[in-house]
Amino acid sequence: MSDMSSTADAPRSPGRPRSIRADEAIVQAILDLLAEGTTIEALTIEAIAARAGVGKATIYRRWPGKDALLLDALRTLKGTPPEPAGHSVRDDLVLLVGAVGHNIDPRAAKIMPCLVPEVNRSPDHFQLYQNIIEPRRKLMREVLRRGVASGELRADLDIELAMALLTGPMLIQRMLRWHPELDEKILPEQIVDAALDGIRAR
Repeated sequence: MSDMSSTADAPRSPGRPRSIRADEAIVQAILDLLAEGTTIEALTIEAIAARAGVGKATIYRRWPGKDALLLDALRTLKGTPPEPAGHSVRDDLVLLVGAVGHNIDPRAAKIMPCLVPEVNRSPDHFQLYQNIIEPRRKLMREVLRRGVASGELRADLDIELAMALLTGPMLIQRMLRWHPELDEKILPEQIVDAALDGIRAR
């Protein structure tokens, strides 16, 4: 362990590329710790470094602090948001609603629900959460604005409220399994069609 740390913490020579393997090990370490029940407050750079098998200096060369590292780790957990094709407002909304609360990493089922109380307690963690989801909101916002501009959606549409109407049902179903008889395979289409009945141009 000491040999690994000393090697990882050696000063970088000019032009030396970052170790992708070290980056991945660090991100995976923080996700493992969170999935095992470590809270954000209890999470330390020391614990992350020990789990990843690197020295603390290796982490600080890549991220300025724990919050920046946590942001990248949670972005990795959620994956890249889908890119709307831009041909149909309905199809694009179904695509984006289908991605709400969907994570391919099984650790997300343990991590995301545990973050909710911490987000509510801490303004810093609330902002961290906003930084993660804002790019996804931006995609949906752009689709809705395109629908308003094309005349498909109501000219007086409240964009932010429409996003809440579209994402809320999918999120609560995926996080809490609010209604076990709902079919998640067709739920995005059902949600979008129900919402469009209210926001479509008359």
